[in-house]
Amino acid sequence: MDPWRYSTEGISVALRVTPRGGRDDIDGIETLANGRTVIKVRVRAIADGGEANRAVTELLAKALGVPKGKVRVLSGATSRLKQIAVDGDPKALGEAVRGLTAGKPEKKD
Repeated sequence: MDPWRYSTEGISVALRVTPRGGRDDIDGIETLANGRTVIKVRVRAIADGGEANRAVTELLAKALGVPKGKVRVLSGATSRLKQIAVDGDPKALGEAVRGLTAGKPEKKD
C-alpha cells in the first residue's frame, strides 16, 4: 500500500521524520509495526521551534518541483510521524513521489 493518498487538491503523504539525520534526504518506504506504510525522511535541522518541519516541507517541495507554499504539515507537527499535504495535480504528484521512492528497498520496522 502506498504511503500517500490522493485528493482533489493534491496528495497527502505519510512521513516518518528523523531530525538531525546528517543530511536532507528521502530514504524510501518503511512499514511500521502496526502495518502502516510511511516514507522515511531525514533532515539536518533540529526538532526545535519548527525547524525540522520547515526543512521537511522545503525538501519535499524541491524534490517534487512545487513551490514551498504548496507543501504544509497537516498533522504531527511535534511528532516524528507526520501527514504532509502537497497541493497540485494529484496524478503528477503521485507519480513524482513514486519516482522518489522507487528503487529504494522497503524496510520493516
